[in-house]
Amino acid sequence: MDTGGQSVVLPSSTSSSLSLSLHPLPILNISEHLTRLRLQTNTPLPFVLGALLGTQNGREVEIVNSFEVAVLPSENVDHGSFSVRKEQYKQVFPSLEFIGWYTVASLPTQSHITLHEQFSLYCSNPLLLILQPIHTVSVNVTLGHLPIRAYEPTIEIRDHAPRSVYIEAPFSVETGEAERIAVDTTARGGEGGTSLESHLQTQRAAVKMLHDRILVLVDYLRGVLSGSAPKDHATIRSLAALVASLPASDSKGFRDEFETEYEDVQLTAYLSTLTKSTNILNDIVDKHNVLHSSGREERPASFMPSRRRGIPGRGFGGFGDWDRMF
Repeated sequence: MDTGGQSVVLPSSTSSSLSLSLHPLPILNISEHLTRLRLQTNTPLPFVLGALLGTQNGREVEIVNSFEVAVLPSENVDHGSFSVRKEQYKQVFPSLEFIGWYTVASLPTQSHITLHEQFSLYCSNPLLLILQPIHTVSVNVTLGHLPIRAYEPTIEIRDHAPRSVYIEAPFSVETGEAERIAVDTTARGGEGGTSLESHLQTQRAAVKMLHDRILVLVDYLRGVLSGSAPKDHATIRSLAALVASLPASDSKGFRDEFETEYEDVQLTAYLSTLTKSTNILNDIVDKHNVLHSSGREERPASFMPSRRRGIPGRGFGGFGDWDRMF
């Protein structure tokens, strides 16, 4: 995107009354977006475009989240993709609204006004958040100054004609407890092995050490073959055994045997699961039988025949019938 041309920012003497709060998540999203596009396009300053989500209450605006915006070859907004993404985020974050957009540049120019008019279809007064590349502006990040500028669009009358311009709006970084913990962990680089970077560094060191030792063995074998290194039969036998133990991954026989063993292991696991399920079902059936059998044995007293003489039992002819049953 062409970021050159006439500046459309009003002088610093014109101040904005907007109260703007910026959360760390959009800052991290914009930085990650820029870094990824740099690696993908192999350009120092690619065209970055995204949407800002947040809440607005009068002149108080809070930017909470962001997402990337698809761009057409003409560097215009892909409105179809943008509408779909906006609705998807609305379903997940119903309290957040589209309140602006972001890009990467030194200062707003006329080309940003063109994009502003496209985003005006979704918001009456979309804000602009710009990430300024450090090599293009004089920002001392070591003093805690973020290379980010926020702008509020407005209308200026010049030569009896209106034109769209921007006013720089001050902002403050608003963080919650969870965000402070996440940002602090990211800033410390995951001390104690708690981040992906630390894990990858450990894996890289282990792979590099293995590679170096393999090179030592290869150099030794080359020296033995050329006669410049003494032949140690014990070492050579150990190397031969090590090579023989390596899987022949390109061999069809190895692949067939591996798949057969894999299927056997899976079958054993399934049989074990089936056996456990059968035992559980058997226990449930036993408990069910015990429960119903005990219910049949504990009948009410009115159904028990009387053993007293002269009082006939219910369902029997008398005491004599009771004795004849036994």
